[in-house]
Amino acid sequence: MATINFRPVSYSRVTLTELMIPSYANFGGKIHGGILLSLMDKVAYACASKHAGNYCVTVTVDGVHFLQPVEVGDLVSLLASVNYVGNTSLLVGIKVIAENVKTGTVKHTNTSYFTMVAKGDDEKPTQVPGLTLETREDARRFLEAIRRRDLSRRYQAEMENSKTILQVEDELYLLQNERCQLAF
Repeated sequence: MATINFRPVSYSRVTLTELMIPSYANFGGKIHGGILLSLMDKVAYACASKHAGNYCVTVTVDGVHFLQPVEVGDLVSLLASVNYVGNTSLLVGIKVIAENVKTGTVKHTNTSYFTMVAKGDDEKPTQVPGLTLETREDARRFLEAIRRRDLSRRYQAEMENSKTILQVEDELYLLQNERCQLAF
């Protein structure tokens, strides 16, 4: 059996910084969420691929909550680190901050988690190096990722079960206080 190598969390930490320009803005003058998602995907790829030593693809994105708007002229930094590794997958945590360079104001705009899978030269999932947890914070993030994974699995199973057993006629009462109307 091959020996698994390990890489420390610090090995693959990546920071991507980009100036928010007018062409990134929506009609309200704020930066499009899609622009920020694209930047998050880039930094997740860079971080995961650096750790894995292979091409990585995005499998899921969890926790994209835009807490504060990003403005044209802001300097946006995306801080990424590998929080967890499985056999072929990695969970990359990303913190997004925006800095107004005129005022020096810094705001945390969101934190997201990208699950990435490493692909070998044959385009099939390939094993990733283990993760050396260098600090208590690294250990906390790894443990939190285990909980997040377990909650996600339970949620997916519950949703699948709910779809299977859902009887519309028995559940119509739930629509009484909702902003919808039945047309059947």
